[in-house]
Amino acid sequence: MPSASDHRGVVLDLGLGLRSVVLPELGSHAGRAVAGGGAGGDLTFAVDSLAESFLEQFVASRAPGIAVYSEDRGLVAPPDASHVLIVDPIDGTRPAMAGLESACVAVALAPLGDGEPTMADVESGCVVEIKSGDWYLAVRGEGVESTRAVGLSRAVDVNRMFWGYGFRGRPVRAVAEVLGDLIDASSVGGGTFELGSQAFAMTRIVTGQFDAVIEVGSRLIDEIPGMREEFERVGGGQVLNNSPYDLAAPWLCLTEAGGVVSDGWGEPLDRCRLLGTGHEFQMSSISASNVRLHAELVRAVDLGVARLRALGA
Repeated sequence: MPSASDHRGVVLDLGLGLRSVVLPELGSHAGRAVAGGGAGGDLTFAVDSLAESFLEQFVASRAPGIAVYSEDRGLVAPPDASHVLIVDPIDGTRPAMAGLESACVAVALAPLGDGEPTMADVESGCVVEIKSGDWYLAVRGEGVESTRAVGLSRAVDVNRMFWGYGFRGRPVRAVAEVLGDLIDASSVGGGTFELGSQAFAMTRIVTGQFDAVIEVGSRLIDEIPGMREEFERVGGGQVLNNSPYDLAAPWLCLTEAGGVVSDGWGEPLDRCRLLGTGHEFQMSSISASNVRLHAELVRAVDLGVARLRALGA
């Protein structure tokens, strides 16, 4: 059985290899051609297909006994697999197609166990920035390594907070109602950003560029009547909130760096299942550089959800 150091190398090498395949396609209009629909429900573009082909070849040559779960193909598992790679070959496909820097490869690894691994089982995770080549590699209990300096902010004032959120595939009016007070509060002394990649946004907290990232779409579906239909309307019949392959790697990188990540209610993500798509597997998340700021954000989200619920009363 491969050692932890072997798995660490596989995770990093896979992330760097996927980056090398996608990098020449950044900003390419040819890469924008729609190639179909992925297992995760989102569109598959030509650049996604290139990355998935490399993923298949890499695993066959370097890790033939490891299962793979990816956005476009779902679970591919040999009968004797002991571990599973959870891979988003391009987290931020649209920024990648536009040639922007907010696109990443996200790779995590967990023991397959009984076939139902959870976030708590993730042993290692790697995020590679496609444009810059910078990377973040976390091993559970061993912290995070990075080509960039790791330094979380100590910010606790939401009025001066620099933070990210996600709107694509979400009904904007509903999300803005929930986050509106936070957006207004930070509009003068802080800054708000929609970057198109959860992995990129969460690793900005690792570097100290961001104080927080909030994405609570799944919570809105669970709590607000009629909201699932709104998400499906915006998503072309699909719910496009964050899935395990979006969150597993940056979650481990951020928590190993000392940050705080919870679900949209402020509870740990540990029991969330890794291998599946659709709303039942998707996760809301509130990420922050420190415990005190995280508590402020949970309170603000609670108030925002209450406002949205009252509007539908």
